[in-house]
Amino acid sequence: MNMKKTLFFGLVLSLFVVSCKEKNEFVWYSTSEDSAWVDQSSMVSIVNQKVDSLVSINLDQKQQKMMGFGGCFNELGWSAIELLSEDAKNEIMMSLFDATACNFNHCRLPIGANDYAVGWYSHNENIDDFLMEKFSIARDTLRLIPYINAAKKIQKDLILWASPWCPPSWLKSNNHYACSGDIFNGLDTLTNGKEMTTQFIMKPEYLKAYALYFAKFIQEYKKEGIDISAVHVQNEPNSCQVYPACIWNPKDMAIFIGNYLGPQFEQLGLQTEIWLGTIERPQIERVDTIMNYAPARKYIKGLGFQWGGKDAIEQCNEKYSEYPLMQTENECGSGTNDWNVAVYTYRNICSYLNKGACAYMYWNMVLEKQGNSFWGWKQNAMISIDTTTKEVKFNPEFYVMKHLSHFVKIGDHKLPTSDPSVLAFGNDTYVIVYFYNAGEAHKKQLEIKGKLYQLDVAKNSFNTLKIIL
Repeated sequence: MNMKKTLFFGLVLSLFVVSCKEKNEFVWYSTSEDSAWVDQSSMVSIVNQKVDSLVSINLDQKQQKMMGFGGCFNELGWSAIELLSEDAKNEIMMSLFDATACNFNHCRLPIGANDYAVGWYSHNENIDDFLMEKFSIARDTLRLIPYINAAKKIQKDLILWASPWCPPSWLKSNNHYACSGDIFNGLDTLTNGKEMTTQFIMKPEYLKAYALYFAKFIQEYKKEGIDISAVHVQNEPNSCQVYPACIWNPKDMAIFIGNYLGPQFEQLGLQTEIWLGTIERPQIERVDTIMNYAPARKYIKGLGFQWGGKDAIEQCNEKYSEYPLMQTENECGSGTNDWNVAVYTYRNICSYLNKGACAYMYWNMVLEKQGNSFWGWKQNAMISIDTTTKEVKFNPEFYVMKHLSHFVKIGDHKLPTSDPSVLAFGNDTYVIVYFYNAGEAHKKQLEIKGKLYQLDVAKNSFNTLKIIL
């Protein structure tokens, strides 16, 4: 064959390959213990013969509309990121928020100190300042606001919601950020709070002040160019912790929402929604107590669940079907950042989404390698930073989140599948997420609109298939 013919056939072949790639109706990425985020698109085939591992996707029965994926902006996360060069910082933020990476679009932040703050604080520790005249978010300008702004530069339409772990200490009966005493916080254990017993001072002037505290937070963040889409009234209102916490009896929380917080937002014309969250217990009767109080229910726009609350979400989805539900905090682990933790997180994601959650929030997006909180608990993170070598490590849970958040868009509907461990979403395109938990590779089939898509799946792997029909 002469040179001209060789060039001609080479050009035809190139055009054919490009044409096929442009018309390719699927994209497939896989992550195993050995290799992360591998493009397997060329390994998908459409077949005629069914196998036993077939999973069918129902495109006609649309379930909840998705509201996004994200994590929590914590002070210790930004402190870890600040150890790095500008290029390394940018790489981390891009990996979390850019559309080509995790594409996080719906995130959480604390109102005042939480367990992954650098230390104790609130936005007003001036005793008896009931008018909140000395309210200030100056502390947040050091870490949280730079962290959020770095994300917003990348994800322009980032949705943010906020919740307090505790109010200013002088609004609590024990005059302390924590609820339970130990050596770490100096509280006498004899003063420990008791679940279902409100630790907030339930007097009108205190309740009015706290409602104004929420409003001031929203207004001051607005001045910084940051919109707060929603507030969840209390992080884990049933948990008496050694770090910032405040327990509430459901009746008292209902009174605060219905008689103080809601009317305060209404009076000021605030568009920020009020959500009942974050619920961390399975007892639905506690939710019922609040939802059955008409003045509170008038203002509640959604329900948020974490930890033990995952066992209440299914009943709430049936009982309060007109309200959106979200998962609000990924279970944090103990700093191992290993493959088994990623598997556990994926199963939790399946549980929440199959029960009706429309959003899923990771907890610490970034931490120093040790993962220590300021009160001494090691926890997991999507990304770990070695404080000595400045090495950045993307942990297995990073890829678990990416296998969903990179592909699933806000507004996509969750779709039912014949296997609850296989998640499916879609509108104009369809996304199927599958975890294969076995030590040998196998062939997996997905049946969609009469077509059989076959994947040669690697052992112990997370897989996402995007299909354009």
